[in-house]
Order: sequence, then C-alpha cells, then structure tokens
Amino acid sequence: MKRGRLPLTAMRSFEAAGRLESITLAVEELFVSQAAISRQIRGLEEQLGKDLFERHHRAIKLTPAGRDLLGVLTACFDRMESAVQAAALTPAARALVRISVEPSFAAGRLLPALPEFNGAHPDIDVQIDSDPRLVSFRGDGPVLAVRFAPVARNWPKTQARLLYDCEMAVVAAPSLLAERGMPQQPADLLHLPLVHEENRDLWKRWLAAAGLPEAGIERGPIFDDAALVLQSALRGQGAAIVDLAAARTDLQAGRIVRLFEPVLVHGAYFLVAAISNA
Repeated sequence: MKRGRLPLTAMRSFEAAGRLESITLAVEELFVSQAAISRQIRGLEEQLGKDLFERHHRAIKLTPAGRDLLGVLTACFDRMESAVQAAALTPAARALVRISVEPSFAAGRLLPALPEFNGAHPDIDVQIDSDPRLVSFRGDGPVLAVRFAPVARNWPKTQARLLYDCEMAVVAAPSLLAERGMPQQPADLLHLPLVHEENRDLWKRWLAAAGLPEAGIERGPIFDDAALVLQSALRGQGAAIVDLAAARTDLQAGRIVRLFEPVLVHGAYFLVAAISNA
C-alpha cells in the first residue's frame, strides 16, 4: 500500500484501543467518540481482511493478527512522537520533567514543595499536568504520576510506591467559629454548616467513629475535589474533613483550626511510574 493511502486515523484508533485494551480508555486518550473509534477499527479490519479484536461483552481482546500489528504501530507512533518533539524542543527546554498529579495533591502538597525543589535543582523545570485520569507514560508525556486510591491497588503496566496514608480530621476557619461559636463537644459540629467531598460518606464515617448518629448531615455543598473542600473551609463556608498533610500549612498559619478526634485513615497517595524494561 502506498504511503499516501495509509489509513493513519484508523491505525491510530486501533493502536490506542489495543495498547490500552479498552475502547473507553482510547476514547479518553484521543478525545473522539466511541462510535468513531469503533467505525475506524471496523474499516481497518475490512481493509486488511482480518479481525484485529475478539469482541466480548464490555471487553476486547487482540487476535494474533492484532497483536502483531499493534507491536509495529506502537513502536512507530512512539518514534514519530519522539522525533517531532526532538525537532521542536530547544536545548533549554530539554531540562523539563512532566508530572501528572491529582488536582488536590497539586494544590495541597506539590505547589508548597516546589520552591525547595527549584532551589535544589535550578536546572530542572517541572511541568505539572493536573489531571486525575490514568496516563500511559509514552513519548514525551509524564514520566511520573501521583494518584490517590481508597485502597492499595495496581495500575495497569505500572509500578507504584506508597507516598503517604491520608489522615483526615475535622477543621474549620476561625471566622466561622467566631460567628457560630466554638463547639465544645463533637456533637456541636452538627450545628455548623458542613462541607463534603464527593458524597456525604466521609462525614458519616467520622460521626460513627466519634460515636454519634448520622442525623443532620444531609446538607451542605458537595465538591468533587479535596482542594475545593479545603478552600471552602478556609473561606468559612463550613466545617470540613480534610487531609492533614495537605492542610498543614494552613493549620500552622492559623487560617483553619482542627476540631476534635478521631482521625480517619482514608486512602493513600501513590507515586506511579512505568515498569522499566531494563
């Protein structure tokens, strides 16, 4: 087949789906619809006269022909990406490390630590991708990622190292306490506005650990990111349960204060990298 007639779009769709072993993950990587990727792969199979995937309910598996083609395409796309980036980068830009981090970790832990890192490594710039989605560690993309997981887990084709367990405690801003009064016992928290992360389960767990009923917590804003929960608490919008490590600077400065026990262990952060082939 002549180069000018190579179905590059279809090959890119197949390569992403085959490498990630998922049409859904390929959709996220390529930012196209599932229907478009499926159509491109079907067209490529028709052009080749071979099935590239075995299709099961909500799953795909490469055929032998698909595995052979995937190995060639992945290597070619990686070399193309590296060549294009090498041609575009200046020598100064090569001292750049890309890290993919959870947004809440970026705001609460990474940004405060950057000045110290920059002082120790003035010749290295850090590019931070604040994105919770899984990364593939290919080409000039992120070489490290920081990910939160509720329980210990393995990400596909990666190695992970525990950074720290998340110890969660109740905090509130002095402005809120001045307006509503300092709670004298844990039950008094139910008279304050409450801020929630993702759902109301964390407050339910904390109240259960404190020996209190759940009644009274079905109220207050719910944020999908821990950094937003902390910002809401800092602005006096309610009492919140936050990661003590992420809130350390604000606690030390007195912008928020910690209220009562217990401390909950709620998941952990992991440093994630590609599995070395060496």
